[in-house]
Amino acid sequence: MSKTSTPSFPPLFTGYAVTGSADPFVKACSQAMLGCDAGLIVYNLADDRLRFAVVLAPEVPLEQAMAAFCICGVGFQNALGALAPPEVAVHLEWNGGILVNGASCGRLQVAASTSDPAAVPDWLVVGLNIPLIPPSEETPGRTPHQTSLFEEGCVEVEPVRLLESWARHTLVWINEWLDSGTSSLHTEWCGLAHGIGEDYSTNWQGEALRGKFLGIDEHFGLLLRSGDDTRLLPLSGLLQNGVQS
Repeated sequence: MSKTSTPSFPPLFTGYAVTGSADPFVKACSQAMLGCDAGLIVYNLADDRLRFAVVLAPEVPLEQAMAAFCICGVGFQNALGALAPPEVAVHLEWNGGILVNGASCGRLQVAASTSDPAAVPDWLVVGLNIPLIPPSEETPGRTPHQTSLFEEGCVEVEPVRLLESWARHTLVWINEWLDSGTSSLHTEWCGLAHGIGEDYSTNWQGEALRGKFLGIDEHFGLLLRSGDDTRLLPLSGLLQNGVQS
């Protein structure tokens, strides 16, 4: 990757570069709080990690707006799928985890101006954090459940091109969502989802839950069956604590 590379984004998106240890997700949230325009993409093109976040301004209640979290995940899968070797498999976990060839390879995170599912948020920020290389030379093989893009055969995938591709694919899905609702997105996400129909455990807002991951509802909430009971975990429950008001 050329350190001087500047990504080119499609219309409606604008770029904001940060460097060093600066966290694009935190920066995007602060810019959103200050009233920046929607479509701002804050990114950090480091040698070992690709991090970026987008500021959105939904016009629907938070529970519906959380579809943007899934859109950004699908956009990343589509982008990496288009650039990586054909044998590289990318799947999405409901809670934001990204799996490459079955191992953890980064994740999504989300924040909003409100945590009220029925309120229309002033802003919503979705961020992605993708490791490019192992944290150390001794890491490969020692953590089989964690990986990086370069370990999975994506050395030729330039991070700046991946970021550009993600923006293009994400914009396509945003337009599809706005024009036609969530039907196509629901189908696409379920086709990429990891763990549907399998045993699932999570620490949900301080409560340890276990059950079978039945699928998702119309707003992408997780349906978890434990015994005779089925519980809905709303996607808005994944909002980052301490960021939303």
